Amino acid sequence: MLLRLWRSTFGLVAIVAIAFALATVGIGGIAYVVTHEALEEQLDHRVSIESGALSAEAREGGLASVARTIRLRGEARSSSSLEYVLIGSDGQPIAGTATPLTSIEHGYEELFRFRRGNYIGVGQSLTTTVPGGTLVVIADRHDLDEIDRTLELLVTGALAAMLALGVGAAALVGWLTRRRLARIDTTAQAIIAGDLGRRVARDGSDSEFDRLSATLNRMLDRIAALMDNLRQVSSDVAHDLRTPLTRLCNQLERAASEDEDTGRMLAIQAAREQADELLEIFASLLRIAEVEGLAERRALKPTDLSALLEEMVDTYGPDFEANKRRLVSDIAPGLQVRGDRRLLAQALSNLLENALRHTPVGSTAKLSSVAHGQSIVVELEDDGPGVSAEDAARLFQRFARAETSRTTPGHGLGLALVRAVAVGHGGDAALSRSEGGFGVRMRLPSLI
Repeated sequence: MLLRLWRSTFGLVAIVAIAFALATVGIGGIAYVVTHEALEEQLDHRVSIESGALSAEAREGGLASVARTIRLRGEARSSSSLEYVLIGSDGQPIAGTATPLTSIEHGYEELFRFRRGNYIGVGQSLTTTVPGGTLVVIADRHDLDEIDRTLELLVTGALAAMLALGVGAAALVGWLTRRRLARIDTTAQAIIAGDLGRRVARDGSDSEFDRLSATLNRMLDRIAALMDNLRQVSSDVAHDLRTPLTRLCNQLERAASEDEDTGRMLAIQAAREQADELLEIFASLLRIAEVEGLAERRALKPTDLSALLEEMVDTYGPDFEANKRRLVSDIAPGLQVRGDRRLLAQALSNLLENALRHTPVGSTAKLSSVAHGQSIVVELEDDGPGVSAEDAARLFQRFARAETSRTTPGHGLGLALVRAVAVGHGGDAALSRSEGGFGVRMRLPSLI
């Protein structure tokens, strides 16, 4: 029961309220003891001072002088006045404002009972021996007892108020929490039932629940995007694999119908090439899925991006020259990222391969990099024909190609892998230009 109470919002607030109540009792108890002791010390001090003064008077003027002083103070008494008892050496009272109800013993006594008229009280007393007799000075504890009772009432009232406020606050916080969580639960139930477009309502207060709602909505948007992407991929796979599968079937039928060994071997070789193409497509799809699933996140380590970019330029420079194109670079030195060098090289290789395949003879491609705030921007631009606005909006999707005839090599998976690698490294990839040339910009978090 206690464990369930601790796990609920009401229980947590109630336990905090009880803790505050116990703290109130502790603080109140300490205040009570300290105040009580201070007042008792004050009474003892008054009794001591008065006893010392009357003892000195007895030594100078005798008991008659002390008796006269006691009578004068009795006539001028107030509610805070001290009580006196003066007894001769024969044990008979000489003067006094009160009658002892407790046996008289020398020294301090905390609870000394006495009578004054019809009033019976308890006081703190000091009994001293004076020349010719005994002097008792008593300080009534009535005011001290009243203060004690007031403190007890204050502590009890504070405890009751703290408990009442705590229980009320626990009930209110529990109700508000359940109400807000109920909205999230309702949304989740609707999504489970199939309403994938439902989102958690926000109140714009930027409270913890409002931020949680925003996070859940972003998560749902991400899931919805993945589902859309899955449907798109399924459709694209079915569409784009139809042609190589058809070709594979045709080649196999041709091999089965050939009478000559030479023709049969050529058909089988063509079928094998079609099978290799299919395997390449599936390997690319699996690689993109692994990167998007952040399976490579564990392999990230400090990487010299500038050195990698220079290496890619040195590797692909001769290929560009051989194909009558030009590759130039503007790479800032000392750029460091936390990443997977192999994945980054593969993404850059895809960009450079695209520039080789899809730009006309005589074109120039420029690979550049620069640090921008907490990010590093890597960009590859060319002065080729570019793509249309309609094609630019979908080029990062799987199997998306600007060339609808699909006569050039490729499967439309290169830019999808580039974006997957960038996102897997905590960055992003987007087109920097699409008309009057073509450009792709990758943004990666800087390690420095």
